[in-house]
Amino acid sequence: MKIMIIGATGMTGKELVAAAIDNDLQVVANARNPQKLADLQTEFPGIEVLAKDAFALEPTDFNDVDVIIDAFATTPDQAYLHVDLATKLIAMFRNSEKRLGFILGAGSLYTDQSQQRLAYDDIKDDKTTKPWRAIPENQLYELEFLRNVKNVSWFGVSPGFNYVPGKKADHIIEGTDYLLFNDKHVSETTAQTMADSVIQEVLHPKHRQTRFTVING
Repeated sequence: MKIMIIGATGMTGKELVAAAIDNDLQVVANARNPQKLADLQTEFPGIEVLAKDAFALEPTDFNDVDVIIDAFATTPDQAYLHVDLATKLIAMFRNSEKRLGFILGAGSLYTDQSQQRLAYDDIKDDKTTKPWRAIPENQLYELEFLRNVKNVSWFGVSPGFNYVPGKKADHIIEGTDYLLFNDKHVSETTAQTMADSVIQEVLHPKHRQTRFTVING
């Protein structure tokens, strides 16, 4: 099986490449920066690299790819690009057999069983989040868009409230639409935990046209 990882040189993307290689998948690593891709290929000699802006990708770039993972990241002032790229990919693969995975934010998770409040509502109410809150806001819009897509095989994955670099947890807690906490009341997902969960979903599909969430146990 061959997967393309969009945003392969970012925090999540690098861990996705490593997890994919560990699970014997063929990898096409996509990013804009040729030097960063060259460095990534030095670390993982078996991968293919595609130095191209995500918005310049064309259907022919995906000809022999089975699964596409959107790990695109951007700055808060361009957070709308999360939605734009999702819509581009969905439009490209309507009624296709290819599978699309999207790394989403925690803002779209409910904070309690009443489903009256999202984690993004807590972010929005905190004045200190203003410099970066556009990112979870637009990842929320991205999920809302995806939930109306019925003719593409997509899935999304959200981390816990804190998404940080780090190793895969020995115990991973999985859920659906609610913000998860471990037994220490911590809602945190490390990048390796996220990457492993995404690759396991690629290998053993359980979520079709829906989002799930994972945290470190």
